[in-house]
Amino acid sequence: VQLQASGGGLVQTGGSLRLSCAASGGTFSSYVMGWFRQAPGKEREFVAAISRSADDTYYIDSVKGRFTTSRDNANNMVYLHMNSLKPEDTAVYYCAADRKKYSSSWYIPADRWYDYWGQGTQVTVSS
Repeated sequence: VQLQASGGGLVQTGGSLRLSCAASGGTFSSYVMGWFRQAPGKEREFVAAISRSADDTYYIDSVKGRFTTSRDNANNMVYLHMNSLKPEDTAVYYCAADRKKYSSSWYIPADRWYDYWGQGTQVTVSS
């Protein structure tokens, strides 16, 4: 499956952005979708995940209550709505797809388990 992320940009502290990720070439509804980010000089960080049917979502503590992920399986899209943005949210954001199923959880918060990746979109939050 091919993933194309978009929607990044420059925003002031407290602002909002919506990232989009378009999928093609696979059965989109069969993938758990994850969002990751990588700030300069730091390792890539798991941010959020959404289950195949959108019944479940998961967020890291630092974005909980500010970010929301959603998906539209009919149109092969996944979104990351980001509100109350902070300078520490500045990073390149990636969407990723995981086709595997796990016995202990519906998601794995680690990038090495994801099978397909988008190209990344830059989010810059100015103070």
